Amino acid sequence: MNRNVLLLEPNYKNKFPPIALMKLATYFRLRGDNVVFYKGDLKEFLINDIANDCVKKLTQLDGTINWKLRTDKIALFIKYRRKSDLERIGLEDSEYSTLLYPWLEYYKKYFHKKLYLQHPKWDWVGVTTLFTFYWKITIETIEFAKTLVKNPRNLMVGGVLASIQPKEIEEATGIKPHCGTLHTPFKDIDEDNPYIIDELPLDYSILDEIDYVYPDGGSFYSYSTRGCIRHCPFCAVPILEPKYQNYLPLKERIERTRRLYGDQKNLLLMDNNVLASDHLKEIIDDIISCGFTPGAKYVEPNQYNIAIRNLRLRMNDRAYIRKAWKLLKDINEKKRLNENDRTYIYHLREEHGLLHPETCTREELLKTYKDFAPFFDKIYAMQKGQLRYVDFNQGVDARLFNKERVALLSKIPVRPLRIAFDNINTEKKYTEALKMSVAAGMKDFSNYLLYNFDDKPTDLYHRLKVNVELCEELDVNIYSFPMKFHPIRGVHSHDRNYIGKYWNRKYIRAVQAILNATKGKVGRGVSFFEKAFGRNEDEFMELLIMPETFLLFRFFFEHLGYTQRWREDMSKLTDEEKSELYPLIFKNDFNHIEDLTTNEKFRHILVYYKNYRGEIADHSSDLYKLKVEYEKSLKEQNHNDQSV
Repeated sequence: MNRNVLLLEPNYKNKFPPIALMKLATYFRLRGDNVVFYKGDLKEFLINDIANDCVKKLTQLDGTINWKLRTDKIALFIKYRRKSDLERIGLEDSEYSTLLYPWLEYYKKYFHKKLYLQHPKWDWVGVTTLFTFYWKITIETIEFAKTLVKNPRNLMVGGVLASIQPKEIEEATGIKPHCGTLHTPFKDIDEDNPYIIDELPLDYSILDEIDYVYPDGGSFYSYSTRGCIRHCPFCAVPILEPKYQNYLPLKERIERTRRLYGDQKNLLLMDNNVLASDHLKEIIDDIISCGFTPGAKYVEPNQYNIAIRNLRLRMNDRAYIRKAWKLLKDINEKKRLNENDRTYIYHLREEHGLLHPETCTREELLKTYKDFAPFFDKIYAMQKGQLRYVDFNQGVDARLFNKERVALLSKIPVRPLRIAFDNINTEKKYTEALKMSVAAGMKDFSNYLLYNFDDKPTDLYHRLKVNVELCEELDVNIYSFPMKFHPIRGVHSHDRNYIGKYWNRKYIRAVQAILNATKGKVGRGVSFFEKAFGRNEDEFMELLIMPETFLLFRFFFEHLGYTQRWREDMSKLTDEEKSELYPLIFKNDFNHIEDLTTNEKFRHILVYYKNYRGEIADHSSDLYKLKVEYEKSLKEQNHNDQSV
């Protein structure tokens, strides 16, 4: 069909690649279309696209100069319209400069007068969506996409947010989103589409088209089941995947990925409830047949060989030219190669225009492959194998554990085993599931602990403590990740301001302040846990109402005596006074203490809630100087302790 297809992911931070867009890339390439993936600043995308068009025009007028090398300077001129940027382009290097200048002016005007709106270049645009609280950037991305597509009917918006709030998106943008998965042949996208798009393999190459690096990249991404048998009120899965599919064969998809894109280290399965499947044995057998067994090691394949091979196959020139260029740049800086080798590589890159991404071409990469290949063979031959793991990333259901299922799980290198512990009422089942897993030989566990839903703060504390105590009792590692609940519908679904029935703004901020010190997770260690969260529920509740800066800089303010004085003053309050003061604290707004109350006793206590972070960062403040002295004394103490 040879359509120009643009796949967009909004520029939010996320851990996993956009699996739906990777399937769509496969679909459109099967149809013979030109596919581009982008994640980043949308304005920069547009400017760079226009700058590339300008480079093509200048090259047509004067091919004696490599205008591609000046693409970044041309983009700056188009963006800012500055005379200094125009001068840096070096039009005077061309004998046809008088012919070239009007074209630079044209493309500058093309951008700033928004003439591109009159000439959209994309035949089909797809926008994926994620969490509801990414509403603003998602809507901005959809609106941007509307300006790029030739026909709005060929703009598809899908994904989590689109499926949960289709009406809201349509009202905001005029675009009716697609809900759920693409599972209908001869209907989804094209009437002559013979594929179930949701079951197509992933196109990993698109990830090399962008600068964004996904934290959990470098894995096989797949499903062995879809949907869930539960209908938890806080979960979007019943909407996204309403029908439970209890078995999706893995092997063929994994092997295809391995053949086309190279082996991946880990297997990340996005199943929402794999233990509900009555085909668990087949799923485990599939995983084993793909090479994921206890003790199995991963040796990274030669990425340069893969890039060049896929360039020869014309799989995705845009991606693999970028990938090959990056690999050449990286190997040129490898300390494991001697200086003579690095010098040789540099001169060879220079000779063939491979020093800059703008001048790096498929033809020159293919031509020089035999020259560079020995150096990559040498580097990759030095690698040591790394243990590989299987991760059921969405967690497994403690209520479905039994010895047979645990025995099956123990046959593969699951690490960590993520056992859901979202509700205090599942404690017994959770504990049993954990102990069964340990008995089967597993030692690494993790879970998300949902809070701010219909739970009480003490429920969160109790679940955290259960995990810490189980670590000691069973001699295992359990990493807990408290996760704040956000509604998927309603007024607060587009922000992060929702407060649960038993929570308030101060409690939420306090938990976040504590987690800031623990880097968002809670692991093994009773003494550390008790210092961070308290020795009991009463101490935990006290921490929740403690001034935020006292939590963030716990030891410093204790050193100064501020914390002790706050605690003493709070202890002098009567129950009646607490009932009056606490609602003021719960609002967590202390910018104008004098307006909160006329009670001088309360005002005195509320002064402790002043935000001291500004003073701590101000080099001229007394508090900053005290902190410097405190940290210096700590270093001296640590040095003395080590010397003894």
